[in-house]
Amino acid sequence: MPIQLLPISLANQIAAGEVVERPASVVKELIENSIDAGATQIEIDIEQGGAKRIRLRDNGAGIVQDELALALSRHATSKISSLDDLEAIQSLGFRGEALASISSVSRLRLTSKPPAQETAWQAWVEGRDMEVQTSPAAHPDGTTVDVVDLFYNTPARRKFLRTAKTEFSHIDEVIRRIALVRFDVALTLRHNQKEVRQYRRADSDSARQQRLAQICGKAFAAEALQVKAEHDQVQLRGWIAPAASCRHQSDIQYLYVNGRMMRDRLLLHAVRQAYADTLAEDRSPSFVLYLELPAIDVDVNVHPAKHEVRFHRARQIHDFVVQALRPALVQSASEHSSESMDVVSGHQYSSSQSPSAAELAEFKPRSAHPLPGMRPAPAPAALHANTQLLSGGASPKPVGNPPLAATPAATGEWQLLTVFQQRFALLSRPESLALLNLQQVQRDSLLTNIKRQADQGLNGQPLLVPVKITTPDIRDQFATLHAPLLAQLGLQIQAQRNAIEVQQVPAMLRQTDITRTIAVLFQHLLQQPDAQQPQELADSLWQWLVSFQVQSDYSATQAEHWLQCWQQNFNSSNHYLTPVQLPQLPPELSQ
Repeated sequence: MPIQLLPISLANQIAAGEVVERPASVVKELIENSIDAGATQIEIDIEQGGAKRIRLRDNGAGIVQDELALALSRHATSKISSLDDLEAIQSLGFRGEALASISSVSRLRLTSKPPAQETAWQAWVEGRDMEVQTSPAAHPDGTTVDVVDLFYNTPARRKFLRTAKTEFSHIDEVIRRIALVRFDVALTLRHNQKEVRQYRRADSDSARQQRLAQICGKAFAAEALQVKAEHDQVQLRGWIAPAASCRHQSDIQYLYVNGRMMRDRLLLHAVRQAYADTLAEDRSPSFVLYLELPAIDVDVNVHPAKHEVRFHRARQIHDFVVQALRPALVQSASEHSSESMDVVSGHQYSSSQSPSAAELAEFKPRSAHPLPGMRPAPAPAALHANTQLLSGGASPKPVGNPPLAATPAATGEWQLLTVFQQRFALLSRPESLALLNLQQVQRDSLLTNIKRQADQGLNGQPLLVPVKITTPDIRDQFATLHAPLLAQLGLQIQAQRNAIEVQQVPAMLRQTDITRTIAVLFQHLLQQPDAQQPQELADSLWQWLVSFQVQSDYSATQAEHWLQCWQQNFNSSNHYLTPVQLPQLPPELSQ
């Protein structure tokens, strides 16, 4: 074939392949245009995950009538005009390709009214012909972009779209990331005429803290360290979680450079290095950080989708981030160490009260694998030598109080006689006998612990050999589930072309048949499709997870331990005990 210029429509569709990867890419480009136009209120309406419709309305500066058609042309922009502007970009968009690329693979309608213009005008274009038509319209100050039937003229692209719920979850994540950096902008997200997210303007510190908790969770907002450092026109601010509060998942990692969201390997390495030896290898940093520096010192024109940047002084930026974060992290780790507190099962114990590894080994289930960090409430150090336990008539101790040492003053009337049928503890006190349901005590204790840990994220264990699941039903179910929710539950699953690969599961499921277990777990999750946080899930899910840890038989030492746990946390409830009638003995024998 001879060398020739590509038709404009084909060139736009090639560019669309770089800019418009999926519906979330369209939403990102349109929101960035609205922010560049000075919008403070943005409403996004999505239908069928964005494949059917994406409509965005803002209250920005708008586009004058004479420039509407030009705005849909390639390389048409109001944000740069010279090479000097390209070297010091202040806006989020600058290439002038977004609207042209989107319009080449959809039916696009652009309606706008600047405040100084009496009436609004609209322009619309459909697909390859790229013939822009304009007409008057009714519209308030601002702009509305209506994108219908995305990829309708490129079936090869459309067939690679995921389910509507999966595509919408990507859009939701884009909105979350933008909401974390533009606190001055109110964002409303609706899906199929149902409001899903509403982020109000956050003009005060308390409002910004509230938005942070809304997006990253209340635990992160409460425990994160606020950092702020500045040196030589470079500023770093934001929040970072102390090492003791970091999670096994990397789902809370938000990084912005000059207000532009991205995932830069240089900065991620600097954050990890700032933790030094305070962060365990199996945990990931959790942070929301904003790096500001002169626009001339950073090149944002290195990636088609603007996901990466290049620093002109990369080494200096790396060292600045490390030095800005390390003091706060080291101080936090030092304070945590000086308290000599060991968090076990949601309770705090001093190091002198923490159980030894040998003691904890006695309480591990014989037929299950306990979750790391989710140990049952520890027994006293002298448990094996002391069978006198806390009194059943003592004041109930709420969950969260430290256990009391089994001193003579604290000993009560209940005594452990034996283990009955390897499941019940036979207890005695004057003129009464009772059976304590050990399985029920252990189950409720583990249930309390796992729910408490859910806010921080369950610990997951990587599989030595990842399991591939090709069952179509399971693949479709995975596509509909929220990725942050799976991460909170300790799951790490990678979607492949015709399968999903399970790489990490909650520790209690590691020794099970992964394919069957994942199928049951997905069924539990799909019973509550609107659940966003683990603590909102049904108790049936937690009961099912805990069932893998509950023992089938108990030794005398283990029975003493769970009796201790019941005395401290659950003895206000009598449904754990079954009274046993004492035999009527002759007077001479009753003595």
